[in-house]
Amino acid sequence: MPHILITNDDGYQSPALHALARAMVAVGRVTVFAPDHNWSAAGHTKTMHKPLRVSQSVMDDGTPLYITTGTPSDCVGLALLGIVPERPDIVISGINNGSNLGQDITYSGTVAGAMEAAVIGLPAIAASQEFAEGDVADAASGDEAALAARTAFAARLVAGLARDVLEHGLPPGVFLNVNFPAIPPDQVQGIQVTRLGRRVYRDVLIKRLDPKGRPYYWIGGDPPTGEPQAGTDIGALSHGFVSATPLNMDMTDRAQMEEMAHWGLRLPE
Repeated sequence: MPHILITNDDGYQSPALHALARAMVAVGRVTVFAPDHNWSAAGHTKTMHKPLRVSQSVMDDGTPLYITTGTPSDCVGLALLGIVPERPDIVISGINNGSNLGQDITYSGTVAGAMEAAVIGLPAIAASQEFAEGDVADAASGDEAALAARTAFAARLVAGLARDVLEHGLPPGVFLNVNFPAIPPDQVQGIQVTRLGRRVYRDVLIKRLDPKGRPYYWIGGDPPTGEPQAGTDIGALSHGFVSATPLNMDMTDRAQMEEMAHWGLRLPE
């Protein structure tokens, strides 16, 4: 029976993490190794400048749970360096509260968890659920049925993808970035294998003053949008599809390599 390591960037208390762990029990033996707080937008951060703490617990169903002060990348690294006795066969990171599309992958702590696994040589999947307008209001009002249904559906689908990856494998350095549209499960059109789309960020700098008159700053603005081109992850979600994007740790632009070969690069005299 395969051993599955699950992490996330929303923290060990995230309902989506628990839903994913419950679904993965049908695929293999599960170990959860998650941060003790939210690391959204942490990127591929590895803690080298301070000690890390790890505590052990269990989830409601008895699944082993490790909680660390570190990042999602640290979770995977610590697990594979020996804190988890048995090496996993696959790493699943998610399910994130909010999509990770296009250039989001460079910021995402969720994607970083899967990326760390790929660096180490394990197959991995990052999974994210698109955030819909009104989701916060629905949760605050206690009407969480729609959110729970979407999360349970996403968890079951990721479990199926994990089976496929375990059966077929992935090339070295490759992992999957999976995103779910913010629509009811019965409206999902299918799964598309996609490429990364182009995000459009609308960040603004917000300047304020503290009680002593000293300036401080927030990076704010409206949520990002994107160009819904056919064949991209952004396009897939805009048409009601789940996107599955294979990502490669080799980010070399080979066409640019050929172009630069004609630059006449040379050492300084």
